Amino acid sequence: MLAMVKNGDGSTRTNFVYAAIRADILGGRLVPGERLKFPVLSQRYETSVGAAREALIRLLGEGLVKNQDHHGYTVTPLSHRELVDLTDARVEIESLVLRMSVESGGVEWESRLLAAHHVLERAPFFADGDIDHPGDQWSAAHAAFHLALIDACPNQHLLDVACALREEAELYRQWSVSFGQEPDRNLPAEHAALRDAALAKEPELAGRLIREHIAHTANLLISCAVDDPPASNSA
Repeated sequence: MLAMVKNGDGSTRTNFVYAAIRADILGGRLVPGERLKFPVLSQRYETSVGAAREALIRLLGEGLVKNQDHHGYTVTPLSHRELVDLTDARVEIESLVLRMSVESGGVEWESRLLAAHHVLERAPFFADGDIDHPGDQWSAAHAAFHLALIDACPNQHLLDVACALREEAELYRQWSVSFGQEPDRNLPAEHAALRDAALAKEPELAGRLIREHIAHTANLLISCAVDDPPASNSA
């Protein structure tokens, strides 16, 4: 299979297909719950079944794709219950990792954080012609900023878990029409407050702010899910 070839061509092709499918999922061109059939993927991305399968396996690990018996691969459906569980995990893990990052970060980390926030401030929220989902440029800058906040955490295992949970949440964020459109919410101010708390070396404040930031966003995103909400509203 093309994806299993150990030379540069096979690896490059698999990486391209993975990146293209991922961008189409997060950009709203492949919708939650949509089946991902190998013949269709092979034609759409001009690739082999093997490369498409390898790409889907990677996306499965990121939580953007599901593999169900008798249904094959699908774009992860939006679910109230999964989002509540995901939010609970993110609040605990990401706040811990951010506190550790703030405590351990040095001058180079501060420079990366400032640069990432500078790019985020200047990225347009929506792409041209689409006012329903955050644009690819803003989404990339947003992800880079949040990674910059936590990437000085000295515990790589915790950092990996935090990043994986954030990747899973990205699908919900992309499909929330209300995200970023609340008249009373100042999203840039929330990001600036996180930046300032981190640079001021205030780990407890930074941890509290990220908990509030995650929970607030989750309460918006839950409106996109189509299943019944859980009995307890813990998000």
